[in-house]
Amino acid sequence: MGFVDPGDGADPDQDPESGEYPDTGEHPLALRLEQLILGAPRRYTPFQAARTAGVSMDLASRFWRAMGFADIGQARALTEADVLALRRLAGLVEAGLLSESMAIQVARSTGQTTARLADWQTDSFLEGLTEPPEPGMTRAEVAYPLVELLLPELEEFLIYVWRRQVAAATSRVVQSDDEEAVDRRLAVGFADLVGFTRLTRRLEEEELGELVEAFETTAADQVAAYGGRLIKTLGDEVLFVADDPGTAAEIGMRLIETMTGDESMPALRVGMAFGTVTTRMGDVFGTTVNLASRLTSIAPRDAVLVDGDFAEALGAAGDAPVSEADVDAGSAEKYRFALQPMWRRPVRGLGVVEPWLLTRRAH
Repeated sequence: MGFVDPGDGADPDQDPESGEYPDTGEHPLALRLEQLILGAPRRYTPFQAARTAGVSMDLASRFWRAMGFADIGQARALTEADVLALRRLAGLVEAGLLSESMAIQVARSTGQTTARLADWQTDSFLEGLTEPPEPGMTRAEVAYPLVELLLPELEEFLIYVWRRQVAAATSRVVQSDDEEAVDRRLAVGFADLVGFTRLTRRLEEEELGELVEAFETTAADQVAAYGGRLIKTLGDEVLFVADDPGTAAEIGMRLIETMTGDESMPALRVGMAFGTVTTRMGDVFGTTVNLASRLTSIAPRDAVLVDGDFAEALGAAGDAPVSEADVDAGSAEKYRFALQPMWRRPVRGLGVVEPWLLTRRAH
């Protein structure tokens, strides 16, 4: 297929008289919104976009899929922005700044993260703001001017937050040892709502959605406020990490204290472990993560369980006594936490584990 000259910038699929797109079967307003958001009309088929960007069709397709977009055959649906994105990624590879596989990972991680953000903003944010103000108006008619006003502000805010997050992540990497760039010792924690499956059968969908949103919001606020990093949320469960067990312990206790103080929330259980963790594409993997997950599943209601390495590190840092027998009347106040050894038990895939019950020391 040869290159098709896009001409004067008009969308060749659009009827100049009616403004509709008879060949696509798509809603005219949806296409107007797309052009507003993307800042350019549809001009290229995937083949034309790849050729214009100077990359192979195979590489362009892999970038496109990595970003989370479906194959579109050879429909004329791409814009100048798509060409520029292909050119930039390919340019990073050609310059030797990224390998081809790393460029694919950049596309995938960016696509996955922004897809969730876009869904959230559209479903939860725009939906509530586009209620028709006058009888006879449709939500679609309200959406266009609203998006036109919000888009530049949200774009600037997104860039600001992204730069802040990159600065924080870069600082952590620079301050760590070279061998810790991928495999690091971190405190890993899971917080899980108790009885969530039963709640899904009892609550209406809207109530369930509100409960999950309240839980995720509260958890995210507590994790961020006390120095941790939220890795991901899974509806009834959140996964977070911290650079040291003392920080993670404070987060775990704050989560329990906050949730138990809210009568609308079910009970919570938290499991945490400390050890080597592999970080990749914003996620964490390894035995330490698996152990924290298993500890969460056996934790009592409204309680925090930690593994032996976590307990030992708290003791070494002076956050909790290594043994309660070592605590006397004069030294009790210097400890933030108390540790109580629990029953030893086999944990599938991890052998025998001795959990420790973490509590806040009363002064």
